[in-house]
Amino acid sequence: MDNKDILINQGTDYKEMTKELLKASDLIGRIPDRSCKIGIKPNLVSPSEASYGATTHPEVIAGIIEYLQGYGIRDITIMEGSWVGAKTMEAVRVCGYEGLIQSYQVDFVDAQKSPWEKKDCRGMELAVCSCADQVDLMINVPVLKGHCQTKITCALKNMKGLIPNKEKRRFHQMGLHRPIAHLAAGIRQDFIVVDHICGDLDFEDGGNPVICDQIWTAADPVLVDAWVCHMMGYEKADVPYIGMAEELGLGCGDWTQAQVHTYGSGELSKVDFQDLALPKSRKVVKLQDAVEEVESCSVCYGYLLPALDRLREEGLLDGLDTKICIGQGYRDLSGRLGIGNCTAGFTHHLPGCPPMPDEIYRFLKGYLRCYRKKDKQY
Repeated sequence: MDNKDILINQGTDYKEMTKELLKASDLIGRIPDRSCKIGIKPNLVSPSEASYGATTHPEVIAGIIEYLQGYGIRDITIMEGSWVGAKTMEAVRVCGYEGLIQSYQVDFVDAQKSPWEKKDCRGMELAVCSCADQVDLMINVPVLKGHCQTKITCALKNMKGLIPNKEKRRFHQMGLHRPIAHLAAGIRQDFIVVDHICGDLDFEDGGNPVICDQIWTAADPVLVDAWVCHMMGYEKADVPYIGMAEELGLGCGDWTQAQVHTYGSGELSKVDFQDLALPKSRKVVKLQDAVEEVESCSVCYGYLLPALDRLREEGLLDGLDTKICIGQGYRDLSGRLGIGNCTAGFTHHLPGCPPMPDEIYRFLKGYLRCYRKKDKQY
């Protein structure tokens, strides 16, 4: 398997599909020693089942583990830290990983509780969880999905789960894209298994899964994300961290260089882009017009947008008379309508770090109803 190859398997037996694809990709050929310590990094952003469209299917992880153990590899550790506001171990339980860890007798590291150290990541100092440096080979297992702030999330952004919560907040203060790009220099990805089974193309926290029933393998995270960007109808400039990572020499950002093949009946066949193009879902873009966001954390912003979508479906969002402010940039400032503790100085604000989607929905619905009753004198 060349670094420009992307191999795709399609079906519904996700564990066996994964094992077939790893064999076709010759993953074992990338492992120099059977005594190597292997790290597996899924996406357990929040406690939601994989069918919801946000988290890595446990069957994919099971397929990876069975493949490795079939070659006598035993030192395997799954590692992940959920987003700020969620507890990793709750996600482990809800997402079906407890039984998987017990059945295969592999280790699990909660990166939210892992020690960390500062690293020079090609000119940017970032805090990285120590567990990421304690493996000989890292297998990244992201979910292909949309993101409310970066438009897409796949290989590169998935490694954000291996930084401490404080650093996750700082990433948002720095604008997300540049630190995501530099993080790729601080945490290597030796191999990528993409869960493209039913990711939500709008929200990273799921809720609107798009069933594709595919699993991919690749070796270049920058090329994977460039291909995903193109598949979802975006230009590379729409997702700046892809070009930034390419400029740092961390991979190829030209999607046309990808050699994409499907795996079926034990053979590889080259595939045309048109056969893989995804529907252009743009809920996020439409909803962003109602929001004024400055340095918001993904979880807070991610909870706001589904609440807005519910209000839009009920025909209430058109009655909004002001922008909804959200983010760390509003600390110690005043305004009219805000979400989260960072907008505590606003006339109307919903406390929480983060407030839950239902709370946001009820709060904004109450505001909108009151505003209408008072004939816009609210």
